[in-house]
Amino acid sequence: MLSWQINGATTKRALRALMNEGIVETKGRLAQDPMQKRSALGGLLIRRNRWGLSLPAKLLIVLIGLALAVTALLGVYPFLAITQPVDADTLVVEGWVHPYAIRAGAEEFNSHSYQRVFTSGGPVVGKGGYINDYQTSASVGADLLKEAGRTYSSAIALKDWFREYDVRINGLNIVTEGAHARRTRLLFAKALGADVSVGVIAVPNPDYDARYWWRYSEGVEEVIGESVAYIYARFFFHPSKIGHGGKALLQK
Repeated sequence: MLSWQINGATTKRALRALMNEGIVETKGRLAQDPMQKRSALGGLLIRRNRWGLSLPAKLLIVLIGLALAVTALLGVYPFLAITQPVDADTLVVEGWVHPYAIRAGAEEFNSHSYQRVFTSGGPVVGKGGYINDYQTSASVGADLLKEAGRTYSSAIALKDWFREYDVRINGLNIVTEGAHARRTRLLFAKALGADVSVGVIAVPNPDYDARYWWRYSEGVEEVIGESVAYIYARFFFHPSKIGHGGKALLQK
């Protein structure tokens, strides 16, 4: 490789060109390749040049992060509180929901050509029911994870009722509350199988504006809790470990 002697008359442009040669001789010494490692203390210490982010690059990363955060903030509730009904003659109203959701279920039944309506689930206590028996935030989180089993068990109980009374359906719609909707549809679809189309109707909570859920304690609790519970139900829930402890009631 060529080596060059640099004197005081060398311009900056020429110096950069000479350094591109890899090895540049200056004032009788050999300038090493800037990417070459240098060691000291018998190799215990190593010095090397590396690429780093410039200030514009750091600002760009921050802006991208903020854009993703805003997108998640605005998109998480619509993702969870999905309303996507299917063509069906059977309506299911989850039994734990508040009166406003029950009224919405009655309106849905009366305004469409459903042949039958069911309620599913157990007593209306705890989160989403009429009585709140939680003592700590940990108990809220624990119940959200256990609720996946209860929702699935309710769906299994409904499936067993269909089988026992020889009721054949191709699809059903479920009325539930807000951000619980996507998880409900997921668990009912797992329980009922691929032969039954499962639709869902999310009834928004009137206690807060869903467009700005992060401004309300109820919205933050519901969205964050349901996000965690949905991830659990989607990736870690094992239906084979759940018994048939739910119950389904036929409403005429």
